[in-house]
Amino acid sequence: MPLHLQYYSTAMQTLTHSTTAPNLFPELRQRVIAAGLLTRQPLYYMWKLSCTAALLLGGIVMLFLLRESWWVLLIAPYLAFVFGQVGLIGHDAGHRQIFASTGLNDCMGYLNTLCLGMSFTGWRAIHNAHHASPNRDEADPDIDFPFLAYCEEQALRKRGALPRFIIRHQAWFYFPILTFTALSLRNTGILHFLRSPLRETWLDQLLFALHFMLYVGGLLWLLPWTHALLFIVLHQLLWGLYLGSIFAPNHKGMPVLDRETNTDFLHEQVLTARNIRSNPLINFWYGGLNFQIEHHLFPAMPRNNLCRVQPLVKATCMQHGIPYHETGLLTSYWEILSHMHEIGASLRESSPLSR
Repeated sequence: MPLHLQYYSTAMQTLTHSTTAPNLFPELRQRVIAAGLLTRQPLYYMWKLSCTAALLLGGIVMLFLLRESWWVLLIAPYLAFVFGQVGLIGHDAGHRQIFASTGLNDCMGYLNTLCLGMSFTGWRAIHNAHHASPNRDEADPDIDFPFLAYCEEQALRKRGALPRFIIRHQAWFYFPILTFTALSLRNTGILHFLRSPLRETWLDQLLFALHFMLYVGGLLWLLPWTHALLFIVLHQLLWGLYLGSIFAPNHKGMPVLDRETNTDFLHEQVLTARNIRSNPLINFWYGGLNFQIEHHLFPAMPRNNLCRVQPLVKATCMQHGIPYHETGLLTSYWEILSHMHEIGASLRESSPLSR
């Protein structure tokens, strides 16, 4: 049996028996607090903000320098990466990692809306729901997609010829679908605006609209319209692919829980998450999300402390027999695609009438 399937099987067995396990998290949290790992890191984030602002400014300068040439399209992949880095800072602000003040963190979040055109309040609402119920079927919005299924029950619930066809072959469609991640997040924001009182979202909506005026209007003013339209399409799809590719290893292909599964916080957060082995480049590329287990246990922890808390979390898991899944970058994607292929089999093997 492949190693990731062995882990999956062991994790599900551990979850089954976790209802009788002692609550280990309070003791772990006290050790983390005593080590000072939940203390805000303003100097680190000032450096991070400065570097990200410099990357963004550099991209804008290159747009001006190459505005008459088709070479300007090469800036689209670069700015896709930079937009992802801006989004990761917004993620940290949403978790109150940057400042002790809620208001200052919210200011950083709204700046994210202006820079990226994604609703900060809408993202925070669905992201909080994800953290509360990671990989829980019908509870976690991060595994609720019309054209993907992360467990057999989801696959069998799908209706419609197109969704069922895509899910049957979803391992092949998975990365192309990820290119629409940014568009999906924007759609989530728009739906949030429609469902929420204006007094709660007016600032978010204003900055959302202002972003598109500056982004689309600025590109059409700066570049020939053919260059601008191609640039927008390329930039948005590559940015979506970058976001999707750094989100996917976190939980995809990991155990999916029933809504009624009864387990404690530590088991739920550890067993539904996957870490990517750390090195400086991985940490930078993933913005600390490669320490997904530690992030889910301590979402308000500054990202530069996640590597420091990892040994404490690993030791606790090892001491109490809780499987802790950490793998390499390429292996993580192979695990995801293998899982998606396996889930799609539930429809591929069904009778033609059921399709």
